[in-house]
Amino acid sequence: MKNFLQTCFIAVALSAAVATKAQVPILSSNTASTAVMFLDFDGHTVQNTSWNVGGPMVMAPSGLTTTQITDIFNRVAEDYRPFNINITTDSTKFWAAPKATRMRVILTTSWEWYGSAGGVAFVGSFNWGQYDDEVPCFVFSSLLGSVKNISEAASHEAGHTLGLYHQSRYDASCNKVSDYHSGGGTGEIGWAPIMGVGYYQNLTLWNNGPNSFGCANYQSDLSVITSGANGFTFRTDDHAGSFAGATAATFASNQFTVNGVIEQNTDMDNIRFTLPATSRFQLAAVPYNVGTGNSGSNLDLQVSLYNNSQVLIASYNPGTLLSSVIDSVLTAGTYYLRIEGRGNIYAPNYASLGSYALQGSYSIGGTLPLRRLELTGELVNDKHKLNWLIDADEQVVSQILEVATDGRNFSPVTAPDNADRQFLYRPYVSTSAQYRLNVTFDNGKQYYSNIVTLRGNGSVVRPKILNNLINNNLITVNSPGNYNYIVLDMNSKVTHRGQLTTGLNNITADRIAGGMYMIQYTNGIEQWTDKFIRQ
Repeated sequence: MKNFLQTCFIAVALSAAVATKAQVPILSSNTASTAVMFLDFDGHTVQNTSWNVGGPMVMAPSGLTTTQITDIFNRVAEDYRPFNINITTDSTKFWAAPKATRMRVILTTSWEWYGSAGGVAFVGSFNWGQYDDEVPCFVFSSLLGSVKNISEAASHEAGHTLGLYHQSRYDASCNKVSDYHSGGGTGEIGWAPIMGVGYYQNLTLWNNGPNSFGCANYQSDLSVITSGANGFTFRTDDHAGSFAGATAATFASNQFTVNGVIEQNTDMDNIRFTLPATSRFQLAAVPYNVGTGNSGSNLDLQVSLYNNSQVLIASYNPGTLLSSVIDSVLTAGTYYLRIEGRGNIYAPNYASLGSYALQGSYSIGGTLPLRRLELTGELVNDKHKLNWLIDADEQVVSQILEVATDGRNFSPVTAPDNADRQFLYRPYVSTSAQYRLNVTFDNGKQYYSNIVTLRGNGSVVRPKILNNLINNNLITVNSPGNYNYIVLDMNSKVTHRGQLTTGLNNITADRIAGGMYMIQYTNGIEQWTDKFIRQ
């Protein structure tokens, strides 16, 4: 006898259903896969299933427009992009799939039969078709209020059918605070678990954390989804993790485009390109998204640039953004890009996974006069001191020192005299600042220097752990103000999360086993890390 465990996703808003029936576009995310998750938007009659305690159940259509349906598909498809499963709106793909590896997700305005909820599913029902008639799950579109919320509910309920329970939140004493973990943070990198409640955060991910059955019951979402019970695992890696096997990016009209997927948290995609001459090289690395602010993305990108000897030049990962950029002058030769998914101050590294696009370009022209353009910086009390070296045959006709606080949007700070090679000032930003030098020569050529990052002032004002050896049940941190913190083990699993206040703060460590740990602090813009050993 099956264990019919029902679970529902909390509803957050009420709205009237759209009366008209939209044309459902035929969309698929991975047609090569035999495992199928069918998003059913146009209504369905459910009969002869474990739901049918009172006869057939007629489910009305979703009440959504074609544009809304496409947006929901794209969001759900990206949530499941790391796996070898086809998210589809095509019923023929569903019927062609083996009964043990398919699920129908009914998005409907018919909620009254169940009650006010965002959706409902039987846990582990993805493969029940091999034993019984089709057992779908449900998302109640008219109760959820927005495309974002409907998408979160669809991924969440589908996750239940794959064997997942809720990701829950507990306090330091192991008391359950909420059955639905709501994550934390703001902006692009504000995070929540898909199996928690993801309505209010942009970055919703699979998680490894305590489920609803207790703070010691850790649920690795990725392991459960790819277990043998569901009949599928991760996608095949699309780009090699080694320099030797790096994918060649070929320039056409001085540009290249590369697409890829980070399938697992150990995945590193290596891309190789060759510059024919000293050039200004620019790269935009963007995770898949459905709108501004990288909405709907599941991947916090880090891009590392290596030279032909495979020596690291620099890593690019703006702290408050999911995308990354490179804008640098490089000499002729072969270079490597390494693409990875990373966590941030809010989100763990565990499931920063998904698809991305790279667009690279270079610009050269004639005989280039520049041999060296190097910017350095240092803190002098509360001021920033910038020095630079220009080694060129041509004469400098203008130079502009530029600053950014997000790593990509630069604006002028000053236009020094052409002979100047130094600038000292008190910055207007209290956070970290990135600097570069924009130089134009008398032959009309323009170049950018390397980027230098300096803190907002000369003193390191941040929380600090008092003792790196913890032999009791307290982690003591001295904080100059209000900061968020997380404690992680060396596998990036979050064990504690909270907020520091001014003065000494004691964090209970009784649930931490012996070993090396990290504690990260943030003020929302900057981030610091201390390591400690639990004895």
